[in-house]
Amino acid sequence: MSKQIRIGIAGYGNLGRGVEAAIAKNPDMTLVGIFTRRAPADLVPLGPRTPVYAMDALAEHQQAIDVLILCGGSKDDLPAQGPQLAAMFNTVDSFDTHARIPEYFAAVDEPARANGKTALISIGWDPGMFSINRLYGEALLPDGVTYTFWGKGLSQGHSDAVRRVPGVKAGVQYTLPSPEAIERVRSGARPELSTREKHTRECFVVLAEGADAATVEQAIVGMPNYFADYDTTVNFISEDELRRDHQRMPHGGFVIRSGNTSEPYAQVIEYSLQLESNPEFTASVLVAYARAAYRLNLQGQVGAKTAFDVAPGLLSPKSPEQLRAELL
Repeated sequence: MSKQIRIGIAGYGNLGRGVEAAIAKNPDMTLVGIFTRRAPADLVPLGPRTPVYAMDALAEHQQAIDVLILCGGSKDDLPAQGPQLAAMFNTVDSFDTHARIPEYFAAVDEPARANGKTALISIGWDPGMFSINRLYGEALLPDGVTYTFWGKGLSQGHSDAVRRVPGVKAGVQYTLPSPEAIERVRSGARPELSTREKHTRECFVVLAEGADAATVEQAIVGMPNYFADYDTTVNFISEDELRRDHQRMPHGGFVIRSGNTSEPYAQVIEYSLQLESNPEFTASVLVAYARAAYRLNLQGQVGAKTAFDVAPGLLSPKSPEQLRAELL
């Protein structure tokens, strides 16, 4: 058997837990440990034998970890952690603030490149798998238009942004696609759709004690890069309601390219996902790309990279010979 790829997990929320579960399904990987800002003794991992360490102890484990998977949030955690940890480890993260990806790429690239590390950023299903399918659509149908629809589903990144608003004790956010807009696109037409025409956003928020609902609502609906460009509804509910009705994390969506290869022939390419657990699927994508990060680093390909830079075969535990025989 080839060398086991040694994985570390930085951060242990829903995404980190999903990564732990995904590693268990990949026999070429072993989990070195979970690194947390919480008290390690208070954290209960899925595996009773999984080691748990303080985040401050990461530097002591540099030689023991082949790839560190970063499971923090995009709003506040990753902008600081990504560049810092890419100087010490090969990393994979799911930074998902689309408008800031070029800036984040540059911030991670410099320390990773300077220290001979490989850092795969913005890996997940969007950005990530949807990004690849947008690229395929544009390349295959240059005369066309690409449409992306998200949901119906709970967005981890947007929910995290909601929870960080002052006055919010807990909360979740759902993205809702327009069925009418999807059917117009699937028909082969190329409608011009505004951001507001394609989706709405719905938040369910538990207020902190003494918080003003109107102030919290305005902070959410006006948040740039997250809610300002959408029709957003904020519902204030109790903690009991949140626990009862909003614990599951479904999501999904569609990437559709509508175009013409010649004037008489309209072509439609569609890639879709239906996910019962957004964090578990995102975690599975991160783990597959951790394998690619390890292989890229062995090849001497250092610095920040995105899903566009990774050959599909690097994601698979199978050899190139197996892939040609079984999947090509």
